[in-house]
Amino acid sequence: MSIQRQALIWASVIAVFVALTWALKGILLPFVAGMAIAYFLDPLADRLEKYGLSRLAATAVITIFFLLLAVVLMIVLLPVLYNQLIALIEITPRLMQRGQEWLISIGDGRLGRFLGVHGADVERAISESLGGSLDWLMKFMSSLSSQGMQIVALISLVVVTPVVAFYLLLDWDRMIEKIDGLLPRDHQETIRMLAREINEVLAGFIRGQVIVCVVLGLIYAVGLTLVGLRFGLIVGIIAGIISFIPYLGTIVGFVIGVALALFQFTPDYVSIGLVVAVFAFGQFIEGNFLSPKLVGDRVKLHPVWVMFAIFAFAALFGFVGALLALPVAAALGVITRFAISQYRKSQLYLGSSPGNIIPPRDTDS
Repeated sequence: MSIQRQALIWASVIAVFVALTWALKGILLPFVAGMAIAYFLDPLADRLEKYGLSRLAATAVITIFFLLLAVVLMIVLLPVLYNQLIALIEITPRLMQRGQEWLISIGDGRLGRFLGVHGADVERAISESLGGSLDWLMKFMSSLSSQGMQIVALISLVVVTPVVAFYLLLDWDRMIEKIDGLLPRDHQETIRMLAREINEVLAGFIRGQVIVCVVLGLIYAVGLTLVGLRFGLIVGIIAGIISFIPYLGTIVGFVIGVALALFQFTPDYVSIGLVVAVFAFGQFIEGNFLSPKLVGDRVKLHPVWVMFAIFAFAALFGFVGALLALPVAAALGVITRFAISQYRKSQLYLGSSPGNIIPPRDTDS
């Protein structure tokens, strides 16, 4: 089979996969989430098998443990989170009003005179900005509804995802074995090599980044609660979850935390400084200990590439796209590095002169 025909077949397969993902994005969320959970827990199941458990017993133990953990967390944290979320929603208009008053006072002060603006100009700009922000928020909420985040989809996510994760975790090794048996014989070693590298990148990033999110969420939630921030628990958890996207969690948590601290503590600037110190401490721990030890340089996924992939796929496919973004980004990174290495060995790059051979070098995505 010619290279052109093979390339056409692979391109057709990718096109069909993208088209099906687009067409079925409204129902794929629990299945993609279940697959991600099964992939994440497969090493743990393999380790339990080495200790003498069957695959069924190992899967059952893992499932029961995490279901019990989820129930305990819901009983302990859900009432507190619910109360804080409702209170935060209720206080948001006053918080925005306080921020508007503060910005107007800046416009009337020395900074406003220095920039050549007046209070009326600042007030008009702020009002337009707040109006645009509220319009964006309403559109965002409606888009969530249109992307399947209504009650029925939420129930399906809660009910279907554990079932899908259980069966995929149970059959994971057999599925990999069957897929391996379908690989084209002429290219099976190359595909296996690429698959191993993609798995290494995913395992290094996803499993490491999940631990980073949990630790950062604990640091922020406990730290902000201890310094007395009223919504410290929910802000810390939100910052921890968003930390799956490098740096974004800390930035979002810092902005929300400091805004709430200014609203709650002013003029107690010591308490505001303590809120800032909590985020500084979390970022110090993450940058110097967590990411180097748990994620490391072997991941070869640049933070900008990660952020772009997540936002791009979320814009195209909704929340399902956000879940698929990292596997696709990792695969594209590995395939791109492989293609560059092959290109540097090809006649197209080297030309006809024997002295043009250049030693290969690593390239990061």
